[in-house]
Amino acid sequence: MNGAHYHLVLNHLPIIIPIVGLLVLIGGFIVKSEIVKRTAYCIFILGALAAFAAIATGDGAEEAIEHMEGISKNLIHEHEEKAEVFALLSYLLGIGSAAALWSNWKKKSYANYIALTILVYCLAVLYFGQQTGTTGGEIRHSEIR
Repeated sequence: MNGAHYHLVLNHLPIIIPIVGLLVLIGGFIVKSEIVKRTAYCIFILGALAAFAAIATGDGAEEAIEHMEGISKNLIHEHEEKAEVFALLSYLLGIGSAAALWSNWKKKSYANYIALTILVYCLAVLYFGQQTGTTGGEIRHSEIR
């Protein structure tokens, strides 16, 4: 396996995991379950770890494909820029989720406000995840350019 293979194995997780976390968090609000909300926070933390793994394998993927015929260095650069922003936002979602998990666990009066903030922030993170995924797909899939 080369760098591109590792990246392909990991790169969908930072997008999919927050989608699952968002659905779980919304479910926590619907059923009014603090345990379900805590589960969502743990999922968001896992998503931040997945973003770290995906970004860590990006350079290896670039080295593996940058000299292949039909590969645009401009598309790789654009994807890399979007991925760096998405990763940073994912890390912040993970950190915020850790704070939300703590406040929920300690039954702080402001825990529900943090939960709502995490929910809205996750939507913004997913927007950047979509941008990152699309630019990554454009590198090898000319049909979506």
